[in-house]
Amino acid sequence: MSAHAVTAGETPKIESVRKVVRFLQGANLLGQTPYVPGNTLVEHAEDADVAIPTNCTSGTCGTCMVTLLYGEIPLPEILPPGLDDYLVGECARLACIGVPHGDVDVDIRPPL
Repeated sequence: MSAHAVTAGETPKIESVRKVVRFLQGANLLGQTPYVPGNTLVEHAEDADVAIPTNCTSGTCGTCMVTLLYGEIPLPEILPPGLDDYLVGECARLACIGVPHGDVDVDIRPPL
């Protein structure tokens, strides 16, 4: 039996993997921070010492637009003025109102 085998009656030990929010500019990793449920992308960026420009902080102006590369950042039912169907189709998200769910990679450049 190997040193890592689990015998009857034992519960296998499952190592937890820490979820991370990563910020890139093209292929360059600018920073990353542990995922904090409920925090917006802007808050995660601040934790990672990555500057994402913001103006309205309500999704109206589009100044904070980023490109979702990996993961899930749900959209509101009604798109805010800073987004439209075309931009959503190009994986655009607004960092000021975007709340990631788990591991996420974003390019801080908008998909324009």
